[in-house]
Amino acid sequence: MKTLQSILLLLLFVPLIKPAPPTQQDLRSIYDYGTDNFEETIFRQDYEDKYLDGKNTKVKESIIIPDGKSLQLQKDESVTALPPKKENEEMPTCLLCVCLLGSVYCEEVDIDAVPPLPKESAYLYARFNKIKKLTAKDFADIPNLRRLDFTGNLIQEIEDGTFSKLSLLEELSLAENQLVKLPVLPPKLTLFNAKYNKIKSRGIKANTFKKLNNLTFLYLDHNALDSVPPNLPESLRVIHLQFNNITSITDDTFCKANDARYIRDRVEEIRLEGNPIILGKYPNSFTCLKKLPIGSYF
Repeated sequence: MKTLQSILLLLLFVPLIKPAPPTQQDLRSIYDYGTDNFEETIFRQDYEDKYLDGKNTKVKESIIIPDGKSLQLQKDESVTALPPKKENEEMPTCLLCVCLLGSVYCEEVDIDAVPPLPKESAYLYARFNKIKKLTAKDFADIPNLRRLDFTGNLIQEIEDGTFSKLSLLEELSLAENQLVKLPVLPPKLTLFNAKYNKIKSRGIKANTFKKLNNLTFLYLDHNALDSVPPNLPESLRVIHLQFNNITSITDDTFCKANDARYIRDRVEEIRLEGNPIILGKYPNSFTCLKKLPIGSYF
């Protein structure tokens, strides 16, 4: 009787017991016996578990083809779009030159005319180029210029009014050009350099220097002057006139013939060597000077 009850209980609980999952060896045996795509299915599941989980799922979505014509990359968020170009954005004015803090450097770039300059320019260095002419429009819109240097160009002509609007200009160098006459100079010049040109005395007007009350340094050496320019301002400290064709001077050239007490005390250097003049013949021409001019006295 007890045996029969035990058998009945065993038969009652057998359907509730689940078989254990097959081992890898059992899987291999199942594949060997007719499951054609089982290994491929296992590989795909393993790939999706490893590479399409968490952050790596973005790799799959990194390329989007919205319209079939263009690709939009979304993976690299560090790439930023360029800002849209402003409609009124102007081209830079310094194309051939170097512009830095109000200074413009156009040296040895073979330009044959003054290039467009920023309106705020204060210093222009255009040395050793091929500029032949300076015009009134070159500086018409640049009133803040304080220094211009055109050393080593081919300048033959400077239009009237070229410097008329440069009320702040303090230094002007036209050295080593081909000038035969001087233009009207701006009133606040402290330095004017026109050495190594072809300037003749008739190319300098009587009042060219008269009103330049701040002019301190004047360099006109190595030209074709046959006389000292008239009406040199009292402010001058250095006057270079060496290697010209100056043959004579007067008592009024540097001093005042009618004022024996007049002293030109600011002049520190006058150079006249290399001229045909014999300075010893004109002793009354230097009575107002603290130092005699440099040159030949015999």
